[in-house]
Amino acid sequence: MMAMTPEQAELLAQVRALIADEGTVREVSMFGGRAVMVDERMLVSVQKDGTLLARVDAERHDELLTRPGAAQAQMGAGRSMGPGWIEVAAEALAEDEGLEAWIGVAREHHRAETGARR
Repeated sequence: MMAMTPEQAELLAQVRALIADEGTVREVSMFGGRAVMVDERMLVSVQKDGTLLARVDAERHDELLTRPGAAQAQMGAGRSMGPGWIEVAAEALAEDEGLEAWIGVAREHHRAETGARR
């Protein structure tokens, strides 16, 4: 596992605490960060700079982009990851409510995709 930045380690600890009640959780290196997988599907990825890559419902993509700190996720310069992938700025996650809200949106999408009932 690659060394984590302090920002990444702190955010990852917060994410772990928020999803402690989920099913099978594991972490893998993906998209330049630490992806948090729930039942083998990515929920979010915590990036080295403290930003969060969230997997969300593509139908809600435009609406979610209006939230503070939200931006279309990019896979390198000028290469959009497409609807359903949103990067959230570290500043927007600084308050617990911001992180909780994004984890909630990612969980909703995950549960809709997997049919999980929790």
